[in-house]
Amino acid sequence: MTTAISVRKVPQREFHLLVQQGVHPLLSRLLVARGVRSPAELGYELGSLLPPGEMKNAEAAGELVADHVQAGKRILIVADYDCDGATACAVGIRALRAFGGRVEYLVPNRFETGYGLSPEVVEAAAARAPDLIVTVDNGIASVEGVAAANRLGIATLVTDHHLPGDTLPDAACIVDPSQPGDRFPSKSIAGVGVMFYVMLAARAALRRRGAFADRPEPNLADLLDLVALGTVADVVRLDHNNRVLVSQGLTRIRAGRMQPGVAALFAVAGRNPRRAGTFDLGFAIGPRLNAAGRLADMSLGVECLVTDDPGRALNIARELDALNRERRELEAGMQRDAEALLADFDPGESTSACLFDPQWHQGVVGLLAARLKDRLHRPVFAFAPASAGELRGSGRSIPGLHLRDALDLVAKRAPGLLLRFGGHAAAAGLTLRAEGLAQFRALLEAAVREMADPAALARTVETDGSLEVEFASLDVARMLERETWGQGFPQPVFLDEFTVQSQRIVGERHLKLRLARRGRSFAAILFRHETPVPERIRGAYRLAIDDFSGAESVQLTLEHWEAA
Repeated sequence: MTTAISVRKVPQREFHLLVQQGVHPLLSRLLVARGVRSPAELGYELGSLLPPGEMKNAEAAGELVADHVQAGKRILIVADYDCDGATACAVGIRALRAFGGRVEYLVPNRFETGYGLSPEVVEAAAARAPDLIVTVDNGIASVEGVAAANRLGIATLVTDHHLPGDTLPDAACIVDPSQPGDRFPSKSIAGVGVMFYVMLAARAALRRRGAFADRPEPNLADLLDLVALGTVADVVRLDHNNRVLVSQGLTRIRAGRMQPGVAALFAVAGRNPRRAGTFDLGFAIGPRLNAAGRLADMSLGVECLVTDDPGRALNIARELDALNRERRELEAGMQRDAEALLADFDPGESTSACLFDPQWHQGVVGLLAARLKDRLHRPVFAFAPASAGELRGSGRSIPGLHLRDALDLVAKRAPGLLLRFGGHAAAAGLTLRAEGLAQFRALLEAAVREMADPAALARTVETDGSLEVEFASLDVARMLERETWGQGFPQPVFLDEFTVQSQRIVGERHLKLRLARRGRSFAAILFRHETPVPERIRGAYRLAIDDFSGAESVQLTLEHWEAA
């Protein structure tokens, strides 16, 4: 498949406005190309956060939580089994304990009870005799589970960020910016962000009641390292509100003000928290937490985040690191299987791909789908055996196709085919009977053909155009490193032509190069590439900092190249 290279447009009026406000010219160009339209959007202080009152039912949820805290009633948090769910659970546990609440948590086993607050999960929760169940990062589709809790006399507070179905659960309170009638501007907020807002509202309710008259008021900003981790790991779009949350969390991590579990995860990952960035959260810390939910029990991940004992946190982090290594080995084997299944696959003829192998692990199929989506530039679902006669699939999508909406269309056209499904634009999951796989494959293909613009199926590398040679410096690289980049607010990628002065294989899989441009020479790296490149190349690259030798220097990380 050929790859097109595009250059982001730079609105000149907004560009000059930022430059006049003292923003570095390169940074001004990058920011306005990502939708920043005024200097006000560059403020990442806590005062820039949208207020909890703008989120539908957040204040009512705060009052509900405050009622239970002050009455000494039992609160049970029912978490999801990914990093967003684990961090949301930890935010709730730490905040409620700081308020003086009686709180426990339950993480359902994804392989036994599936996703969300099912009646089976409610049955397990009821054994703890809670007065209030609080869901985090799930619950908006749990109509039957909430009904089961109601029959048992257990109130439910749903906190979620996923899209609702046609019917909302009959919960005591629902906080989800995606529910009808919610005008909260940041629809991309992660589950951990929603829970953070509910805890802000609960603290405000307790404050109004005089709960902190004779003791210090808990500082919930101390939990922003968890909020940043869950937000980045869930790959939600980093709109301004999310960038404030992530930036504030990273600031605390860099200053050493983080939970013992977060510090331990940085240690076992070999990452330096003083230079923490979104890459560390998304590709080093998040995967180690997620490994618990994929292969074992996410309770292990939650325990890592809620313990105040650094020694215990480090021991758990080592367990999580070992699970992550096991996950990588499993994924590598599954990827080899997938390559064989795709031997005859022509992405030009298909708009989607659905793969199944009876030996695949259902906890890892989402990662496999993500890898294949990147390779094929098509929406991909990977399936593994679940309970008897059922398959569980996880999908990843490309920009321009809302995957959960595609599943909704399939479900409407074939009632009963999908036993369960849910998700959002970029990722979704489902369960179906094994005999329904071929029908699902055909219906998904039809749905994608209808819903996706053909242009979205063409692979494109978006760039920020040429980088002025004088800006290819260590100071500029540090400036870019300090910014908060992520999903929907991508890290800068530049586009220039180079002469290749030298190239050699390092670490058996990567190409180390020396590139020349306009009288300057640059070190460069092309990861997972073992064949030589021509003498002249046109390269899309990131400006990075190489500190491998102990001394920092500029390095260009090539994302894509073609002969010049």
